[in-house]
Amino acid sequence: MEAAAWRALGEVLDPELDQPITDLGFVAACEVVDGEVRVELRLPTYFCAPNFAYLMVADAREALAAVSGGPVRVRLLDHFASEEINAGVAAGDGFDATFPGLAAGELDDLRATFLRKAHAAYQQQIAARLLKAGRTHAELVRLRLGELAEDTTRLRRRRRQLGLPSADDAPLLVDDEGRPVDAESLPLRLRFARTTQVSIEGNAGWCRGLLGTRYGDLH
Repeated sequence: MEAAAWRALGEVLDPELDQPITDLGFVAACEVVDGEVRVELRLPTYFCAPNFAYLMVADAREALAAVSGGPVRVRLLDHFASEEINAGVAAGDGFDATFPGLAAGELDDLRATFLRKAHAAYQQQIAARLLKAGRTHAELVRLRLGELAEDTTRLRRRRRQLGLPSADDAPLLVDDEGRPVDAESLPLRLRFARTTQVSIEGNAGWCRGLLGTRYGDLH
């Protein structure tokens, strides 16, 4: 059960960094005690955004509940809003109810924003490799997912989460609404997506550094 719990946590992502919380070192402990899965999470700083923190705690609890078949307890440590977040997630109250008068709506829009950024970054990575291999912009806009030799699992997963076309006959390059990208607008779109990717990578490195400084390890 503990191994299954770790695998489930490996599917939980930091919404901004689009990386598993296990890879980022955010899981401080995971154990099974008397049939109950107990997990402790930690973040790089005491003042990490509570909406991001809430998402990760809630997602971790949901992922663990799906595989445990028994009770699950997820606790956020060392955070200024950990008491409120832990209680709200345990009760299933939602972010608005957990922070009444402070939250401006639930977190679906925030999650979708970062999913779109991750999707754009994945498209850019694949397109950059194809361009380096000699493909042209005109060729890229005609490519379908099923024609690619490389792994498109993560790209397709983000598309399904966003309700975008993800079958083999779907275009490799689409905008946020799922419309095919044309060759004329592709260079600018790829440059913008590259800045998004650089930002994600930079923030991930920054968070790892802060976490390592705060706790002295990256387990």
